[in-house]
Formats: sequence, C-alpha cells, structure tokens
Amino acid sequence: MTAAHICSDCAVRDRALCASLDDAELNALNTLGQRRTLQRGQALIWAGEESPVCANLISGVLKLSATTPDGREQVVGLLYPADFVGRPWANTADFTVTALGEAELCVFPRGPFERVLEDHVRMERLLLQRTLASLDEARARMLTLARLSAREKLAGFLLDLADRSHGCRATAFGPVTFDLPLTRGEMADVLGLTIETVSRQLSKLKAEGAINLMGARGITIRDRAKLEASSQ
Repeated sequence: MTAAHICSDCAVRDRALCASLDDAELNALNTLGQRRTLQRGQALIWAGEESPVCANLISGVLKLSATTPDGREQVVGLLYPADFVGRPWANTADFTVTALGEAELCVFPRGPFERVLEDHVRMERLLLQRTLASLDEARARMLTLARLSAREKLAGFLLDLADRSHGCRATAFGPVTFDLPLTRGEMADVLGLTIETVSRQLSKLKAEGAINLMGARGITIRDRAKLEASSQ
C-alpha cells in the first residue's frame, strides 16, 4: 500500500512532521510506523526509562509530567494533534507521556526513525524548528506563571485549548465547544494555581458571559472578545 493510501485518512497529514515529505519518502517512513491507540491514563513513555519510540499525535491530547522529590506529579506541558512525541538521539526520557483521553498516534521505533531523519534533511530541519518553538513556548509559560494574574493565566489557557483542540461549532461562526482534557487539579498544576482558584475563576468567567460550563469537562467559548480581554 502506498503512503498516499496509508495517510489518506490522517487528520494531521498536512500539519505533522511528515508534511515535509513527498509520497516516495512517506513510503519509506511508513514501513517503520504503525497506528497505536492509548486509553485515558495510559502512558507511552516513562520518565527516567529508555525512550524506545517517537510518534506523531493524530488525535487526542497527551500530557508531559515529572515527579517531584516528594512524589507529587507536576504537569509540565501538553501535546495536541500534529505534535511530535518523543526525543530522537536521547537514550532516556525526561518526562512521562500520558494520554488524557483516548488518543491515536503514528508510532515509530526510535533508532530507525533517527536514521530516516539523517537521510531526509527537510524533516530533520522541521523537527529542529518545532523543538525551538517548544522551547519558546516553555519560556513564555515561565513568564506567564511569573507575571500574570490568575484570571489572565486561566483565560489565556482556555483560548489556547480552544484553538489547539479544534472544538466543534453548531454553525460556521457560532461559539466553540470542546471538552477540557485536564481535571481542574491538573489545570492548577499547569498554571501554578490552586484548585480553588481555578474553580473560582471559571465561575467568574461564566457569570460574565465569556464561557459556559457543561458538566465536569464541557466548555463553550460564548464571547471570545471578553475572554481575550481577560487574558491581557
């Protein structure tokens, strides 16, 4: 089967790392890869252990986490569809990669994938660009944690989730609705807040008409302009 057929149903074909490859190059890469589904709470990679795979995230959201010296989990980042997972040329993983809900990935064994990168300069360059972008994002997050108010942190986080999770709309220009991939406790970890503060700020944004909350995870961005104003 050709790469065009293999990738024809891939929702992130034009945005993932392999977007830099032509069909012939995709054929070579796909001899290594296989689709894999993770269930909520299932880990792909464990911190401190050998990192045997790399992957493109097709659907779902993954969290990157570390364990503090006193045994607590600290969420340090999120991965969304089209993001690259894993670290080529690293023998051990720095962070645990866990599914926040059902997630589908295209998984490659790390050693052969490294050799593909060496043979395809465009894909290697794109990976470097994405790595640098992730570094910039981490630095921006540090600034967010240090300088912004709780309201600004949460509003900006919700906007980022809405944009990157590709929520659904009832009409072409209607409000965006999506499921929060994180619990309120996990959101608090990411933003450097307490669970109580996250809950209080969500309630305030709802009362002001910026968002609507549906059950434990559902959220609708009712007024994006209000939410953007709250993030600044």
